[in-house]
Amino acid sequence: MLERDQELQPWTLWGSYLPDRQWGTVREDYSADGDAWRSFPHDQARSRVYRWGEDGLLGICDEECRLCFSLAMWNGVDPILKERPFGLGNPEGNHGEDLKDYYFHLANTPTHSFMRGLYKYPQAEFPYQQLVDENGRRSRSEPEYELVDTGIFDASRYFDVVIEYAKASATDLLIRIRVTNRGPDPAPLTLLPTLWMRNTWGWGYPDEQRQPMALDGDVVVTGDLPHLGVYELLCRDGGSWLFTDNETNHQHLYGEPNPTPYQKDGFHRYVIGAEAAAINPAQCGTKAARRLQRTLAPAEEWVVELRLRQRLDGRAPDAHADAESPFGPTFDALFQAREAECVQFFEHTMPGLNAEDRLIHTSALAGLLWCKKYYGWSVLRWLEGDPTQPTPPANRWDTDTALWSRLHAHHVISMPDAWEYPYFCQWDLMFHAVAFAIFDPEVAKQQAMLLRSPHYTAPSAQTPAYEWALSDPNPPIGAWAAMRIYQIDRKHTGQADQPFLRAALRKLLLEYGWWANRNDRSGDNVFEGGFLGLDNIAVFDRRFPLADGSRIEQCDGTAWMASLSLNLLNISVELSREEPEYADTCERFVYDFTQLAITLNTPSERGFLNWDDDDGFYYDVIKRPDGSTDYLRTRSLSGLVPLLAVASFDRETVGRLPVLDVLKSMAWFVHERTTPTWLEHNLGQWHNDRILYTLVPEDRLRRICERMFDEEEFLSSYGIRSLSKVYEDHPYSFTEGSDSQTLTYSPGDSPVAMFGGNSNWRGPVWMPINFLLIESLQKYAHYYGDNFKVEFPTRSGNWLNLWEVSLELEKRLVGLFRRDKSGRRAFNGDVELFQNDPHWRDLIQFNEYFHGDNGRGVGASHQTGWSATVAKMVNQLSRYSSG
Repeated sequence: MLERDQELQPWTLWGSYLPDRQWGTVREDYSADGDAWRSFPHDQARSRVYRWGEDGLLGICDEECRLCFSLAMWNGVDPILKERPFGLGNPEGNHGEDLKDYYFHLANTPTHSFMRGLYKYPQAEFPYQQLVDENGRRSRSEPEYELVDTGIFDASRYFDVVIEYAKASATDLLIRIRVTNRGPDPAPLTLLPTLWMRNTWGWGYPDEQRQPMALDGDVVVTGDLPHLGVYELLCRDGGSWLFTDNETNHQHLYGEPNPTPYQKDGFHRYVIGAEAAAINPAQCGTKAARRLQRTLAPAEEWVVELRLRQRLDGRAPDAHADAESPFGPTFDALFQAREAECVQFFEHTMPGLNAEDRLIHTSALAGLLWCKKYYGWSVLRWLEGDPTQPTPPANRWDTDTALWSRLHAHHVISMPDAWEYPYFCQWDLMFHAVAFAIFDPEVAKQQAMLLRSPHYTAPSAQTPAYEWALSDPNPPIGAWAAMRIYQIDRKHTGQADQPFLRAALRKLLLEYGWWANRNDRSGDNVFEGGFLGLDNIAVFDRRFPLADGSRIEQCDGTAWMASLSLNLLNISVELSREEPEYADTCERFVYDFTQLAITLNTPSERGFLNWDDDDGFYYDVIKRPDGSTDYLRTRSLSGLVPLLAVASFDRETVGRLPVLDVLKSMAWFVHERTTPTWLEHNLGQWHNDRILYTLVPEDRLRRICERMFDEEEFLSSYGIRSLSKVYEDHPYSFTEGSDSQTLTYSPGDSPVAMFGGNSNWRGPVWMPINFLLIESLQKYAHYYGDNFKVEFPTRSGNWLNLWEVSLELEKRLVGLFRRDKSGRRAFNGDVELFQNDPHWRDLIQFNEYFHGDNGRGVGASHQTGWSATVAKMVNQLSRYSSG
């Protein structure tokens, strides 16, 4: 990592950057109706060239995705080669997009010097159509029909396919494929380790030229590729090389003559269809594969070894010292060394974990690293089209995406889920960055600020949300992420990276201005926000006015803005330690936060606001055109978000920055009020030599905690639910004019497709919000100490301070993945194969969210990004239990 960070060696030139899915994305949609799912479905992926990336199964590519390697397979009965993971498009699944393959991220390092992944390949015919048909038949109230439900893994009739990569140098990659027949009978298998070039020459730009690969003896050699040079692929195992071109099969897709003789699906047609003319007999092209065939006996392991390396000056590297080069003893020794380095690195990063927690920690961070993927998209070129390609539909200039014409993405970005969400998501990325900070702070800093660079931000300073809706306003947690990355890095290294913090603050101040101007449209410090990440949580869709013109004033909108102000204050306070001129910036955020705190908590001439004193909770408020208001009394995460805006400062800091003494610095504000204000009684109080900044004063904090820690409301055995369970037996209904909706607690998949098929906040446990709540409880504990205790759970008689409560919540969240007393892992649900089979039970996936009652993993199955924050909880629990 030192060589990488000091740019001595390009250790990150190659990595597990190859996306898992490129089809069905907005970038690849060139249709007139903008239906990304139907314009580029999975069935076209093997025959149609991508414009903005590539995809493959547990593959690798360079950081510009010019040269790609992945493994294709055929079990002798499938209708297509297994080249990429399969899943349902959003219109096909009863709960939206849905991955149907099983693969696992087992190991990876920050420099990708060692990578290991596992794919479970069935020996029977893969039931593609059955999965589509059955999920299409099922309603939203029924569970998804998964691959395991088809019985295809019965009697263990599948192959375990492990693919490993080890770097001899930054440009020399060793590849090992290990296949084991888990079934009771001999089974045939064809392997096609495949190397190909992304088709950039077809765009029509003079700087992108076709550079075909060819054979040099028994070695595949590329042309001289931009930014890469010449590479060669070698295979130790006997077999035959196949060549085709990464070109669209127009005849198959559109019934038109093919402009090129060989196409992307050539290997599929040759291996499965026995179409000899599908491959190039001259053995050259832009896509090459080694065809390897074998019938494996039960429990037999088949090992295949390859090597992908750069040719210096276009010549093969000098022979290795051993006679068997390049697959001699040094090949095995290097794999062993790289794996040992991987283990040692994570043990050094987080020492002292027991075997069970080490597995959770390693799996979470391996998934986080495997989900760093190449992401390419020039919105302007997407709007205008390429010189040699058809002109895109004119109506795309009328879409919201056209407002982002300056967005130019050409980076490796941490994806929420590389299959189900193969694109960046702004607020997801902030959690990813904090998770990276615990073992790779340099990547954490880069990822946290990437979307705030000129390549991504709009002229208004808004940062993009995600490719489906670039203009959605996500919760503004960038300042929180920057400060946490800084703090975690300082704790681990002993060095305070103030240059990073200063640079982050400059970008964040621009974004702060956009948030203030865009989302406080009425100018009264009540922030609407719109989407705010909490899709599907409310009785109405909070993005839009109701039919009668009524608007929803979101308690979490104002709370997120207050949290942003407070996090920017924290950054400014930290920078002022060495640079006193930041005191002026501190003053601004003291005033802003104070005004927001008053606005959220006190009535005004406009009527009551978000705190309902009768019910003891923060609620959204509906504001009608006639000025009247009413509460939308749904107890959900949006009413807990005010807890996230909290900080305290010690006397030394307040002495250095007197503006932090709120009552003194804002005496003028209090003086202008004719009656005592909420400020005088609830903000800026001293305790334990600390002054407290919070949206939630002590009496309200106690009332919220009573509900939050009630197992009949928010508290699950696996964390805090997103919606109170009280709505399971007593649904909440509200009618406003012609709009009438009912909200019901749903612990797993949502019965309502408010934000697309897979959206759901109506009951499950979400790792990121729990992570923020835990950190906030610890901040309250730092201020109150043992003077503030609550029953945990409510009515249990077990009184804990808030620090102890935070640890108990962490235990519940980590308990999603730990084996319980019966040896079961909650996230695996009731699937006995996953729970008991020795080849499955220690494979961990980090889902998008988790069932609010039983902890079963739901949503995107590889959404390791924000769920990887569990690795930090594992570390804290380990230190607490040992100390």
